[in-house]
Amino acid sequence: MSIALIIPDRKLDDLQQRLQQALPDTRIEIWPELHDPAEVEFAVVWKQPHGCLNGLINLKAIQCFGAGVDSILADPTLPNLPVSRIVDPALTEAMIGYLDGVVNYYRLQLDVFSRQQQQSVWRPKSPRKLNHIAVLGLGELGGAVANHFYGSGYQVSGWARSGKSLKNIQCFAGEGQLAQAVAAADVVICLLPLTPTTENLLGENFFSTLKPAAIFINVARGAIVDEQALLAALERGALAAACLDVFRQEPLSSASPLWQHPAVLITPHVSAVTNVSTVVSQIADNYRRAQQGSALLNPVDVVRGY
Repeated sequence: MSIALIIPDRKLDDLQQRLQQALPDTRIEIWPELHDPAEVEFAVVWKQPHGCLNGLINLKAIQCFGAGVDSILADPTLPNLPVSRIVDPALTEAMIGYLDGVVNYYRLQLDVFSRQQQQSVWRPKSPRKLNHIAVLGLGELGGAVANHFYGSGYQVSGWARSGKSLKNIQCFAGEGQLAQAVAAADVVICLLPLTPTTENLLGENFFSTLKPAAIFINVARGAIVDEQALLAALERGALAAACLDVFRQEPLSSASPLWQHPAVLITPHVSAVTNVSTVVSQIADNYRRAQQGSALLNPVDVVRGY
């Protein structure tokens, strides 16, 4: 029996070797070079080509190589099998480190000083007064981020599509309370999963509810945000700045106006990257569970999309 690694456009030698060490009696193969597709019982996938799982007639389970599963669930030919995602403390720590850095970047007005440097302008400014942070999405990552910023002295509100309860965090739920969740926020951080109900959720109406000079950060999925509405909000001054780590199209097209916008900070989807060394044991454990017919760790509700 074998495991197929279906992760296009990524060097997989290290993952293959580490999984082989963890599962010495199992063939670990890199798609599309499969010895015998009928032997594949477990697939580790990330942005898999649609339809590529169809020929794996003995597949028992699907393991996402990251925390987000939207690219997997978008496959209309996805087999009706258990799907699991990665839940990794290292991913959470990486996300918190990234967001902490970005919030401090804006708090210290480094975005302003960067523009002043390009203009050879010497104009000292005091730090921004960023007191309230709103976190959209209160799952594994969102809850940890909300707790981190509360512990750092910020007032924190949180929003999710369904009700959540976090100590010291003012939680809101449902579309009717989205505006209320962000109304007082100096910084809004998007950590929502991409589902049919969150696609384009953050559009013109949403940006019109933010307080003047708010800062928007998206580290979730690009398709949650209407980019034209975001640009319009920046142009009319409804937003002071936006940091975008994710985009509807990746890599971001060189023709996108986001590249050159003076109030936009772009990073190439690096806020939380899966670390091979920390996820191998989780993948191996789920493979053994699939072989035994047991429930997978960190299962995905395919209907809800996360």
